Amino acid sequence: MSDKVENTGMDLLKEIANVSGKGGLFRILKPSRAGVIVESLDEKHEKSLIGPTARVSVLKDVSIFTDGAEESVALSDVFLTIREQHGEEVDIQVKSASDKELIEFLDGVLPEFDRTKVYVSDIKKVITWYNLLSKHLPELFVASETEEASPETTTDEAEQA
Repeated sequence: MSDKVENTGMDLLKEIANVSGKGGLFRILKPSRAGVIVESLDEKHEKSLIGPTARVSVLKDVSIFTDGAEESVALSDVFLTIREQHGEEVDIQVKSASDKELIEFLDGVLPEFDRTKVYVSDIKKVITWYNLLSKHLPELFVASETEEASPETTTDEAEQA
């Protein structure tokens, strides 16, 4: 058992990775002698082998540069702030959004982000990754206090009515 009960959802980020040159996110399944076996985080759930020379970034280790006392903020913290402010989905279309819209979005979520080190392409990735995770791994955002409500009882009571 872990002492950090409130972070159980975001701890799943250690299993999620971005692979340079491949779109989307991947769940790391297991290492092999020839690389690592991953599963795409989309409707297809395609499994593939990523070779040892590929650049794989585990989201748990990703952070965003800031100007504040902290030099960076963990991506998991940024995702939680996005969840609080925007709910289950960010409504910005990354392909058609202007640079100004994207910068304003991140400024609203993380006002102290370092504008010289965080590029518009990074902001697009944050939004895309957030929407993917929210859709395909909603359990990432479930806090421990949601255990108060018991969905099983509600479903059973609704069926009896």
